[in-house]
Amino acid sequence: MFLVLVAAAGLAVSIATWAEEHNSKADQMSTPERIKQPGWWPTKGTPSRDEYVGPAVCAQCHSSLASSQKLHAMARTSMPAADSNILRTHDRQNFRLGPHTYQIARADNGAVQYSVSDGKQSVSGPLSWAFGTGKVGQSYLYEKNGAFFESRFSYFSTLQGFDITPAHSTAAPESLEKAAGRPVAPAEVRRCFGCHTTASTTNDKFDAARLIPSITCEGCHGPGSAHTAAMKAGIETGAGLISNPGRLKPVNQVDFCGACHTTWWDVNLSGSTGVGNARFQPYRLESSRCWGKGDARITCIACHNPHQPLVREAGFYDQRCLSCHLATANSKPSSDHPGAGCPVSTKDCVTCHMPKVEVPDAHFKFTDHQIRVVRAGAPFPD
Repeated sequence: MFLVLVAAAGLAVSIATWAEEHNSKADQMSTPERIKQPGWWPTKGTPSRDEYVGPAVCAQCHSSLASSQKLHAMARTSMPAADSNILRTHDRQNFRLGPHTYQIARADNGAVQYSVSDGKQSVSGPLSWAFGTGKVGQSYLYEKNGAFFESRFSYFSTLQGFDITPAHSTAAPESLEKAAGRPVAPAEVRRCFGCHTTASTTNDKFDAARLIPSITCEGCHGPGSAHTAAMKAGIETGAGLISNPGRLKPVNQVDFCGACHTTWWDVNLSGSTGVGNARFQPYRLESSRCWGKGDARITCIACHNPHQPLVREAGFYDQRCLSCHLATANSKPSSDHPGAGCPVSTKDCVTCHMPKVEVPDAHFKFTDHQIRVVRAGAPFPD
């Protein structure tokens, strides 16, 4: 656990004091801290590549779960750029930003070529990876001299087209190379691939050549070779040789998902503020008053089945809200139902208490997971 937290102004405060002032977050950890602990955690890169067996082996015993998980968005978080359906249906795109013109086009061999020109010179090369399902958008990586770069343009679903990638400057770059995209540092490459692919970092070494695209079984449950070998051999203890996040206590469950979706500590240590934080569901959930020190009734998996497609109908979640909240406003709270009854309605709770928040550079409205009574005209709580 941390001894100190360095604030933006350069002040250091003890973690105990910080946590006490922020709804007792002392039981939660940042993702880098979690990864240092024994056992499996998402994005942990210490297991060897041989310890991963791949989803086809998992499906031999868990066929139903494996089949339904393929329909989940996590099963489509990344793919080689040549396999992107978005780039197939948008096979020749031209756009301009300042003095530069851009083109994304599919070559005869199936490769997706990305080029930038200032009217006098141009640079070009194939896009190598596409990240994102396309529900919000999709961003692209290309490689040059052994390093990864993020392209300056991404696809956005609400636009049904391309625009500047979030966090990229709209100012005219100094060179064609900078106009094409930004270099991605090795540590960021590991994090990005760690949350969009499976087994990309093994033996503490990143290896794009041996990864499994998207998040498959072992992306959450950890390497399965010991488990599958034991189960095939009829060893009873084999069931315990695979990680089951559903057995974690509530605080750990939410931090587990937060390894990629961003925890309370991850956000606070980064200094990130503003409406962009609405993208970080674990952070927002853990900032909710009703979260307290953790409640199994409002963890990520209490509402979302990671083996099934995300349910988008608001009414589906009413049963979860009413597992804590009373069904009538004049009823008295109890230990089983400590939440007061809503005086307005007991239907479609999330439409009022988990509003959609527009994140401008993502061109998308995200569901804010900071559960609260929303006041008209109130600023975004951060």
